[in-house]
Amino acid sequence: MSFKLVSKAFENGSEIPTKYTCQGEDISPPLEWTGVPAGTKSLALIVDDPDAPDPANPKMTWVHWVLFNIPPDVDHLPEGASDGHLPKGAKSGINDWQRTGYGGPCPPIGRHRYFFKLYALDTVFDQLDRPSKPQLLEAMKGHILAEAVLVGTYQKR
Repeated sequence: MSFKLVSKAFENGSEIPTKYTCQGEDISPPLEWTGVPAGTKSLALIVDDPDAPDPANPKMTWVHWVLFNIPPDVDHLPEGASDGHLPKGAKSGINDWQRTGYGGPCPPIGRHRYFFKLYALDTVFDQLDRPSKPQLLEAMKGHILAEAVLVGTYQKR
Protein backbone atom coordinates (compact mmCIF):
# COMPACT_ATOMS: atom_id res chain seq x y z
CA MET A 1 0.00 0.00 0.00
CA SER A 2 1.46 3.35 -1.00
CA PHE A 3 1.75 6.30 1.37
CA LYS A 4 -0.97 8.77 0.37
CA LEU A 5 -2.14 12.19 1.62
CA VAL A 6 -5.60 13.56 0.75
CA SER A 7 -8.08 16.20 1.90
CA LYS A 8 -11.87 16.22 1.91
CA ALA A 9 -11.65 19.97 1.22
CA PHE A 10 -9.89 19.83 -2.18
CA GLU A 11 -8.58 17.34 -4.74
CA ASN A 12 -4.90 17.06 -5.59
CA GLY A 13 -4.06 19.82 -8.08
CA SER A 14 -7.29 21.75 -7.52
CA GLU A 15 -8.10 25.04 -5.81
CA ILE A 16 -7.97 25.32 -2.03
CA PRO A 17 -11.32 26.69 -0.79
CA THR A 18 -11.23 30.31 0.42
CA LYS A 19 -12.16 29.16 3.95
CA TYR A 20 -8.58 27.88 4.40
CA THR A 21 -6.89 31.10 3.21
CA CYS A 22 -6.23 34.62 4.50
CA GLN A 23 -9.39 35.72 2.68
CA GLY A 24 -11.47 33.26 4.69
CA GLU A 25 -11.20 31.76 8.17
CA ASP A 26 -7.47 31.02 7.68
CA ILE A 27 -7.79 27.59 9.29
CA SER A 28 -6.02 24.44 8.18
CA PRO A 29 -7.91 22.07 5.87
CA PRO A 30 -8.71 18.55 7.01
CA LEU A 31 -5.99 16.08 6.02
CA GLU A 32 -6.04 12.26 5.96
CA TRP A 33 -3.37 9.72 5.12
CA THR A 34 -3.03 6.01 4.50
CA GLY A 35 -0.20 3.57 3.91
CA VAL A 36 2.14 4.64 6.71
CA PRO A 37 5.15 2.35 6.23
CA ALA A 38 6.21 -0.23 8.81
CA GLY A 39 8.90 1.10 11.12
CA THR A 40 7.49 4.63 11.18
CA LYS A 41 8.08 6.25 14.58
CA SER A 42 6.71 9.70 13.76
CA LEU A 43 5.31 11.83 10.96
CA ALA A 44 6.20 15.38 9.93
CA LEU A 45 4.17 17.82 7.83
CA ILE A 46 5.52 20.79 5.92
CA VAL A 47 3.25 23.08 3.91
CA ASP A 48 4.95 25.53 1.59
CA ASP A 49 4.56 27.68 -1.53
CA PRO A 50 7.45 27.57 -4.03
CA ASP A 51 5.90 30.33 -6.16
CA ALA A 52 6.53 33.32 -3.84
CA PRO A 53 6.17 36.13 -4.40
CA ASP A 54 5.12 35.88 -8.06
CA PRO A 55 4.63 32.57 -9.94
CA ALA A 56 5.95 34.23 -13.10
CA ASN A 57 9.20 35.04 -11.28
CA PRO A 58 9.47 33.02 -8.05
CA LYS A 59 12.22 34.10 -5.68
CA MET A 60 11.63 31.94 -2.60
CA THR A 61 9.59 29.16 -1.03
CA TRP A 62 7.23 30.53 1.64
CA VAL A 63 6.63 28.16 4.56
CA HIS A 64 3.02 28.03 5.82
CA TRP A 65 3.11 25.24 8.41
CA VAL A 66 5.66 22.99 10.14
CA LEU A 67 4.57 20.04 12.30
CA PHE A 68 6.59 17.11 13.60
CA ASN A 69 6.44 14.20 16.05
CA ILE A 70 2.94 13.32 14.86
CA PRO A 71 2.38 9.80 16.25
CA PRO A 72 2.44 7.07 13.57
CA ASP A 73 -0.96 5.70 14.62
CA VAL A 74 -2.63 9.06 13.87
CA ASP A 75 -4.22 8.99 10.39
CA HIS A 76 -5.61 12.51 10.05
CA LEU A 77 -5.58 16.12 11.15
CA PRO A 78 -9.03 17.67 11.49
CA GLU A 79 -10.05 20.97 9.98
CA GLY A 80 -8.64 23.81 12.05
CA ALA A 81 -5.85 21.76 13.63
CA SER A 82 -3.41 24.14 15.25
CA ASP A 83 -1.18 24.39 18.28
CA GLY A 84 -3.93 23.75 20.82
CA HIS A 85 -5.63 21.00 18.83
CA LEU A 86 -2.78 18.76 17.70
CA PRO A 87 -2.52 15.03 18.35
CA LYS A 88 -0.82 14.19 21.64
CA GLY A 89 2.95 14.38 21.20
CA ALA A 90 2.87 16.44 17.99
CA LYS A 91 4.85 19.68 18.02
CA SER A 92 4.87 22.82 15.91
CA GLY A 93 7.75 24.45 14.16
CA ILE A 94 8.08 28.05 12.99
CA ASN A 95 6.55 29.21 9.71
CA ASP A 96 7.69 32.19 7.64
CA TRP A 97 5.47 34.54 9.65
CA GLN A 98 7.83 33.64 12.54
CA ARG A 99 5.06 31.93 14.51
CA THR A 100 3.82 28.43 15.09
CA GLY A 101 0.61 27.07 13.62
CA TYR A 102 -0.99 27.17 10.21
CA GLY A 103 -0.94 30.26 8.00
CA GLY A 104 -3.14 29.87 4.96
CA PRO A 105 -2.51 30.82 1.35
CA CYS A 106 -2.32 34.59 0.85
CA PRO A 107 -0.50 35.14 -2.45
CA PRO A 108 0.32 38.74 -3.37
CA ILE A 109 -0.06 38.10 -7.11
CA GLY A 110 -1.10 35.26 -9.41
CA ARG A 111 -2.10 31.64 -8.78
CA HIS A 112 0.29 29.87 -6.42
CA ARG A 113 0.81 26.17 -5.69
CA TYR A 114 0.76 24.93 -2.10
CA PHE A 115 2.56 21.67 -1.31
CA PHE A 116 1.37 19.67 1.71
CA LYS A 117 4.26 17.23 2.29
CA LEU A 118 3.88 14.45 4.84
CA TYR A 119 6.98 12.48 5.82
CA ALA A 120 7.11 9.07 7.51
CA LEU A 121 10.19 9.00 9.73
CA ASP A 122 12.09 6.28 11.57
CA THR A 123 12.70 8.50 14.61
CA VAL A 124 11.12 10.98 17.01
CA PHE A 125 12.77 14.38 17.52
CA ASP A 126 12.74 14.89 21.28
CA GLN A 127 15.43 17.57 21.20
CA LEU A 128 13.84 19.89 18.61
CA ASP A 129 12.07 23.00 19.90
CA ARG A 130 10.10 25.10 17.41
CA PRO A 131 12.38 24.36 14.42
CA SER A 132 12.20 26.21 11.14
CA LYS A 133 11.66 24.19 7.97
CA PRO A 134 15.43 24.10 7.20
CA GLN A 135 16.19 22.93 10.75
CA LEU A 136 13.56 20.18 10.56
CA LEU A 137 14.73 19.06 7.11
CA GLU A 138 18.31 18.85 8.40
CA ALA A 139 17.19 16.73 11.37
CA MET A 140 15.17 14.48 9.02
CA LYS A 141 18.18 13.61 6.80
CA GLY A 142 18.65 9.85 6.76
CA HIS A 143 15.36 9.24 8.61
CA ILE A 144 12.75 9.54 5.82
CA LEU A 145 10.97 6.26 5.07
CA ALA A 146 8.36 7.71 2.70
CA GLU A 147 6.85 11.00 1.52
CA ALA A 148 3.28 11.77 0.47
CA VAL A 149 2.37 15.01 -1.30
CA LEU A 150 -0.91 16.85 -1.84
CA VAL A 151 -0.91 20.01 -3.96
CA GLY A 152 -3.53 22.75 -3.92
CA THR A 153 -3.64 26.10 -5.69
CA TYR A 154 -4.97 29.52 -4.76
CA GLN A 155 -5.27 32.98 -6.27
CA LYS A 156 -6.74 35.98 -4.44
CA ARG A 157 -10.05 37.25 -5.72
